[in-house]
Amino acid sequence: MKNFKGIVIFTGLTGLMAACTNSPAEKKEQKSSDISKAPNIILLVSDDHGRGDLGCWGNQAVRTPNLDALASEGVRMTNAYCTSASCSASRSVILTGIYNHANGQYGHQHAFHHFSAFSGIKSLSGILSDNGYATARAGKYHLAPEEVFRFDTVLSYDNRNDVEMAATCRNFIEKAGEPFFLYFCSDNPHRSGEYATNLPGKPNRFGNRDEGYPGVQTHVFNPDSVIVPPYLPDTPECRAELAQYYQSVDRMDQGIGKILSYVRESGKWDNTVIIYISDNGIAFPGAKTTLYDPGMHLPCIVKYPGSKNTGGASDAMITWADITPTLLDFAGILPTDNTIPGMEGKEPPQHWKVPYYVKFQGHSFKDALDDEHPKRFDEIFASHTFHEITMYYPMKVVQNRHYKLIWNVAWQLPYPHATDLWSSPTWQSALNSGTGLYAGKKISVYNHRPQFELYDMQKDPDELHNLAKNQAYADTLNRLKERIKYYQEKTNDPWISKWDHE
Repeated sequence: MKNFKGIVIFTGLTGLMAACTNSPAEKKEQKSSDISKAPNIILLVSDDHGRGDLGCWGNQAVRTPNLDALASEGVRMTNAYCTSASCSASRSVILTGIYNHANGQYGHQHAFHHFSAFSGIKSLSGILSDNGYATARAGKYHLAPEEVFRFDTVLSYDNRNDVEMAATCRNFIEKAGEPFFLYFCSDNPHRSGEYATNLPGKPNRFGNRDEGYPGVQTHVFNPDSVIVPPYLPDTPECRAELAQYYQSVDRMDQGIGKILSYVRESGKWDNTVIIYISDNGIAFPGAKTTLYDPGMHLPCIVKYPGSKNTGGASDAMITWADITPTLLDFAGILPTDNTIPGMEGKEPPQHWKVPYYVKFQGHSFKDALDDEHPKRFDEIFASHTFHEITMYYPMKVVQNRHYKLIWNVAWQLPYPHATDLWSSPTWQSALNSGTGLYAGKKISVYNHRPQFELYDMQKDPDELHNLAKNQAYADTLNRLKERIKYYQEKTNDPWISKWDHE
């Protein structure tokens, strides 16, 4: 292994992680007969797709036949959560198994936002590449630095035509040999920044074009037929935007359908693990950039060889921090003690600058897939710091099967809105309605949040009734506060100091 020049170390209870690589030639020489029998891996990531917006999750108004078919041959994870409802931050967790407050990717990577993971972090793609996998990525990247999130092959960049983007992956799927890892990231159904002029409410187009896209069947959705979830206002503007959002979801689903067909045609279907997830919730106020349920409770479908739960579901509570260790578990290269491959036997030196880790902060859920009600995986944690550079609003979350606690660390600040969500017709129509309400919440409460938000997720799944100041729940509140502190200690969270200093 070679060491990155000038790396410094961070002490942590979960251990350390280093970006150690071999040359491509060395990697190929090390490929053993064992790794050649490992499964291929395809990780499909959409951009801002809500959990309730798939046919296999009960929404018959949207069109997702290919994801529905994948679910029929895989397992739906019904309690799957991102850890930060923001694109770059979430993707950094997906590809490292390290929470973003620890890996350094605090917010958006692009343009003046300029967030980047620490150079000592080791990623899923790098680990797989070092262990004999051919790796490739297509579509949205939104991560930095490339020395950490490295792939052998870059097939295509951001592209709203997922069918066209999928076509660039065909040769890799067919000719890469086995095993391979493909990271396929749609730009859909992210907001596009362009507004329609010929529809009621002038909705955002969500990347849709009047002339359509080559190779994509254009399906237009009627605003009167969409399903408006409880956290959104049932207004003409919101319905018009949801119709455009559905069209973008449909286009994403068509691209995924092409990827799945190429795997089948290659004869590699039976030996391929396929995971579909969204990076964070739907791009509407009340979901994306928040750690309310619509922002972090997301779709997750896992198709894997030897499934005993095909077409079923598992209610294990998992997060995107668990994705990397789970895929490495499938690959047969995850140590039983959750140590990051290549870091076995390492000791955490005593320095406090740039971190790298010996152990993952997430855990494999491979063994939970075959069990509809596994006996563990009953608690999850989440951590959000930034979206855009102007949106500092750290939040910490612990959630179990009954309660959820949100700690708004900088609760004295007004909640900062993402620019595209603020300008959306859905939000602006609520502001101009004169009711002071956004769906079931007061806009004033949405904009000015208390330090703690405690919800009974069984009785109040829409998170409308904050129990944090209810004395009947004082013990529950204190117990969950201690769980957040425990989580922060275990994951090297710098914001743990806010308990004592503010």
